[in-house]
Amino acid sequence: MQPLSEYLPRPGLSTPIVTILSPAGEVLEDEQRSAVRYMIQGGRGADILFAAGTTGEWDRMDNRGRQTVARIVVDECRRTSLAIGRRIEAWVGITAHTRADTLENLEYAMHLDADAAVVAPLSIRDSGPPPEFVEREIGGVFEKLGREIPVFLYDNADIAAPGKAPHLHTRDVKKMARLEYVRGVKVTAGKAVLGNYTRAASHFKLSHEFAIYAGDPYLIFDLFAPADSLAGALRHRWNRYVTQRSMPYGVVAGPSNVLPREWQRSWRVCRAGNPELMECYGEAVERLRNACTFKRSGKPYSPVIACYKAALKQLGVIDCDAVAAATPQLAPAERREFADRLRALFERNSEMLEPGWVSEYDAHPALDRTLGVLRGNG
Repeated sequence: MQPLSEYLPRPGLSTPIVTILSPAGEVLEDEQRSAVRYMIQGGRGADILFAAGTTGEWDRMDNRGRQTVARIVVDECRRTSLAIGRRIEAWVGITAHTRADTLENLEYAMHLDADAAVVAPLSIRDSGPPPEFVEREIGGVFEKLGREIPVFLYDNADIAAPGKAPHLHTRDVKKMARLEYVRGVKVTAGKAVLGNYTRAASHFKLSHEFAIYAGDPYLIFDLFAPADSLAGALRHRWNRYVTQRSMPYGVVAGPSNVLPREWQRSWRVCRAGNPELMECYGEAVERLRNACTFKRSGKPYSPVIACYKAALKQLGVIDCDAVAAATPQLAPAERREFADRLRALFERNSEMLEPGWVSEYDAHPALDRTLGVLRGNG
């Protein structure tokens, strides 16, 4: 682990990896490792793997399960990085429902030599104000152990504990960002909330020391849209006003569990401001969002975690696609419909995208058979 003083936040694609569970809720180690390798895609997928996040069902597992998936993801990232000759960072979500478990998870992440810890202060039921918790309690662990690791804040209204504010206050983020070990924030929110952070980023630290990651990945197609028409110019100026010309440092994309190459390429073409490729890849990743949306009682229903796992099973990456208790599931008819949609999605992406940027699974003997079925050749 490099000294904290030398650490710079990693730009690019962060995948909040799903946790592969048995029907009884136990983490399946071999299949979890397989999922890690799939997300990395031999170096064309994720730049960062984020374990035990919301997509990883952290709030529906016990602490042993959180630590188990953290151990597996960190270890397999190291192994795969060595194999491909490119370092993929492993970040560990340490958030638990209690302060004690959260701090225990921080110590465990340090024991694993994780590249960073990610904490959602507003999701901890018995913690006090976020700046106090991050400075006194997380800082207290660092003081006890005699070293520090980078810490990234996580802001997501969907997982805020009862009675807590939906989002971190910008003034609190400023306070926490003054701490040497706090190196960025992942914001799962719309453009206005994201803009609150990007506008203030210049006051936190140097921009390369405090990174802001867009947790709503589809926003990047809007934020980086070039001014190539009157409407585009107006949107471009508005985006620059909202974000004070400070664009996200990276993107945290749950759907990259299924489409890691497509999301990696999406990030690159958005950063480059290539309108033709942005349109092409925007359509490609939108297909998965559409494929994960059904209707129940006339209302949209999107069991995305169940869909991501079902997709990994259909691709041959994993054998069990069970979700944790209380995670929305696919009904049998929806599962069949999703399988057809996934087949069509990969067929369309294979036709429309650049060679080498369609995700594939090549670490299983059944690869040719699986992809043949997906492409309608088997």
